[in-house]
Amino acid sequence: MFVAAALVLTGCGGAEAPAADAPAQRTVRPGIEVLLADSLHLVSGRRVGLITNQTGIDRERRSSIDRLAEHPSVELVALFAPEHGIRGDQGEGVTIDTEVDARTGLPIHSIYTFTLAPTPEMLEGIDVLLFDMQDIGARYYTYVSTMAYAMRAAGENSIPFLVLDRPNPIRGDVVHGNVLDPGFATFVGMFPVPMRHGMTPGELARLYVGEFGIDVELHVVPVDGWERSDTFVETALPWVAPSLNMPSFESALAYPGTCLFEATPLSVGRGTERAFQWVGAPWLDGAALAATLNGYGFAGVRFEAATFTPVEPSDGKFEGVEVHGVRLVEMTSDFDAPRVAVAMLVEARRASGAEWTWNVAHIDRLAGTDELRLGIDAGLEPARLTAAWDAQLQAFEQLRAPYLIYP
Repeated sequence: MFVAAALVLTGCGGAEAPAADAPAQRTVRPGIEVLLADSLHLVSGRRVGLITNQTGIDRERRSSIDRLAEHPSVELVALFAPEHGIRGDQGEGVTIDTEVDARTGLPIHSIYTFTLAPTPEMLEGIDVLLFDMQDIGARYYTYVSTMAYAMRAAGENSIPFLVLDRPNPIRGDVVHGNVLDPGFATFVGMFPVPMRHGMTPGELARLYVGEFGIDVELHVVPVDGWERSDTFVETALPWVAPSLNMPSFESALAYPGTCLFEATPLSVGRGTERAFQWVGAPWLDGAALAATLNGYGFAGVRFEAATFTPVEPSDGKFEGVEVHGVRLVEMTSDFDAPRVAVAMLVEARRASGAEWTWNVAHIDRLAGTDELRLGIDAGLEPARLTAAWDAQLQAFEQLRAPYLIYP
């Protein structure tokens, strides 16, 4: 049931079908293009605030900032920067200072510093607040938390909130992992959704209003031409790294699983060209670990021994040190990264012996529970650790169904 808020889907016409002999590919227009072509009435003549970063672009890589600032019917008055900054060049957890955009001269308000939401002073003089950023489809990625905080702030200040939607790059018809226990909610994971949630930012915004108590006048400008089974590769949209350590679609595909290793002593490949596609430590035997993990017979992924050397890693792990471990290869777009990662954690812990430690607070907020950590420490096998997940996912898919937009 929806709380007091307007949920409006605007724009979104049909996409042309490809020729019979053409590759399976669609013309996909992100929300910024649909807004300016079909739904300009939502912003025309209004003072606009925009939450965005380097991923807020159109098909020609033109910035949403520039497109809105240059449009004669739009008065763009303020920009808001999330984690990693307005241009995505800041590391994880780095404080972002208020600055001025060199191209437009507009103020950039940080909402990843001493405040995680726009303040009433920041919102003064704004008639509508827009959100335009590429998410990667994992619960533990802070851009959708920034969206949720901003939605609350907009509602509290009687300002409509407009999501310029973008595809879920790792598909919208696949959900994996556990559902967060609300007792472990943090900015890293705010709401009870799975590790791989299969929703777009616009769909998540609708869910937040309908189920999780955010009260705001919400409008979603959909992506035109995207279908739930599409990966980012099939959209032909330009990939822009959403953060410094998300260099590719392959990294995004592995991330809902391998991100859990951030709370361990192992490297996830920060400071390399394949962050989150491999994990390792100087003490590991990569060939032995790969053989053990391949023995599980997981569908849609294979492991191979890997050696890498992090260069200026943002997590500080093994700078300039040769690291041994495993790389995830031959990943299909429906492989179960969270379930695979649980087996990886179990086997890496066994292989690490006394070298193994947890960052307890971090693993529990990533996992959305302490049960995973405690179960691994108790020696439970992966199948036992993930036994409750299927029921959780089934309940979540029923919960999310009314808020989905795309076929």
